[in-house]
Amino acid sequence: MGAPAPSRWLFSPAVDLAAFGGSAALSSLLLAVGWHLGLLDGEKADTPEWTWVAAVLLIDVAHVWSTLFRVYLDPTEFGRRPGVYLLVPVVGFVAGVALYEVGAAAFWRCLAYLAVFHFVRQQYGWVMLYRAKCGERDRAGRRLDTAAIYLATVYPLVHWHAHLPRRFAWFLRGDFTALPAICADVLEPVYWTVLTVYFGRSAWRRFPNPGKDVVVLTTAACWYVGIVLFDSDYAFTVTNVVIHGVPYFVLVYWYRWVRTPAEPRPAGLHVRTAAGFLAVVWVLAFAEELLWDRLVWHDRDWLFGAGWSARDWRGFVVPLLALPQLTHYLLDGLVWRRRGNPGFTLAGG
Repeated sequence: MGAPAPSRWLFSPAVDLAAFGGSAALSSLLLAVGWHLGLLDGEKADTPEWTWVAAVLLIDVAHVWSTLFRVYLDPTEFGRRPGVYLLVPVVGFVAGVALYEVGAAAFWRCLAYLAVFHFVRQQYGWVMLYRAKCGERDRAGRRLDTAAIYLATVYPLVHWHAHLPRRFAWFLRGDFTALPAICADVLEPVYWTVLTVYFGRSAWRRFPNPGKDVVVLTTAACWYVGIVLFDSDYAFTVTNVVIHGVPYFVLVYWYRWVRTPAEPRPAGLHVRTAAGFLAVVWVLAFAEELLWDRLVWHDRDWLFGAGWSARDWRGFVVPLLALPQLTHYLLDGLVWRRRGNPGFTLAGG
């Protein structure tokens, strides 16, 4: 008997489909709940508190802290370039303080666009990982894949910029700059054409790449629904956050505990390890949001208690509290690239 064919999945068929398809299915379920509760449009389109806790606190903020397990709590990885990993948060804090000195609006606008870049590039990164996994080297296919995943994210963003104000924002109202409506009008037919060509080509391919197709499909669907189809903070939150954060949890967990185990782990041990991993990042996320609310926002007394006065120190407090996500954005583009990371692989498990 010959050697088994190499897997076309990053983790495994079940894990990949759960991470990407499952997170999109969860977003769809939450959209259905939002439709039933009247949260998808109109005056009730704000995100309710239970959704903020589930999506923002336990997924979005928590996934930022999972970078600790990829870098700072991994002795091997941290030992490869300790200077870089120590310098990034220091430089980020100094730059944040300097930017906040220019103005709070400038600080939040720069952070918002950095976050947008991070979200877009993560989806592109998944596509490139699937191309590498399946050994795809053709230039035409790479160009089409690149165009498809970028348009799946960039067109909804251009539509957003061209239709301000919206009932939702990335961080704060006004953190995006308006674009002329014609920008979205010109890009829309390109968007539909490229996605049609992409899925048409996928349907006729001799050697399919199902994981890549799931990423492109779920990205296009969730970003279009959450940004273009509905003008709703709730719809944007449940579509944008879930498909971004859940696969990242899987990636960090798989890389740290599954890919190259010394010996096979029983399922029960994986459950306990995953529970411990999530417990740590959830506690850290709660602590971060507690400080944000008590020192800056003062809008969730029911969860975090009474606020503290830090108005005179906001120029230092805000950049400091934003440092975990800023560090996550900067390091994410470094540690998951195969170039410059010779030991990076998702094989094993």
